[in-house]
Amino acid sequence: MIGQITAALAGRRLSVVDVADNGSRPPEIVGIGVLNVNDSVVDLPLRTWLVRPVVPVSSVAANVHGIGNGDLGRCPLWHGVAREVEPALTGRVLVAHDAPAVHRVLAAHLPAWRPPLVLDTTALAQHVWPELIHYELSDLVAHAELATVDVDGRRLNRVGQHAWDTWSLLLVLVAAGSLTWDDLVEAATTKDFRPAAIGR
Repeated sequence: MIGQITAALAGRRLSVVDVADNGSRPPEIVGIGVLNVNDSVVDLPLRTWLVRPVVPVSSVAANVHGIGNGDLGRCPLWHGVAREVEPALTGRVLVAHDAPAVHRVLAAHLPAWRPPLVLDTTALAQHVWPELIHYELSDLVAHAELATVDVDGRRLNRVGQHAWDTWSLLLVLVAAGSLTWDDLVEAATTKDFRPAAIGR
């Protein structure tokens, strides 16, 4: 398994990301977790930021991700966080669950940022496990029997845990499908985010 994983990700620089928003339209980021991976080696610590939005977090959004207005009162606004987030993502393949939505929110917050590639673990799971009914991250974590663990000796918040779960799921899917990098790109890159160089 390790050999297949290493081969599939050899030479790749990834940012595995989860975001939480305030539920407004357009959405404002209230939490972001970023796990950078270099050549299949995880770059710890996994980084997370909480962000105070201009528009308060809706009760619906807070119920989804567990980040409420009371958690954000002393947090910086987005412009105070963006200067750290953008360099963490620049030049790296974006990996996320429901990646089109994550990419859309990030692109609205970071207008100058352009990832070289966007990989969606939702689409990848549908490719590797087409028999499943549900493809929410929590369902896939349960299906893959991924353990919730402390990372780098600390308990993660929601966005950090989801970024870690997305990375763990990616490894399981690559191994379960015996995927090469080209297989991974073909299965996990949705049409709207497919670079011209590999477009069909």
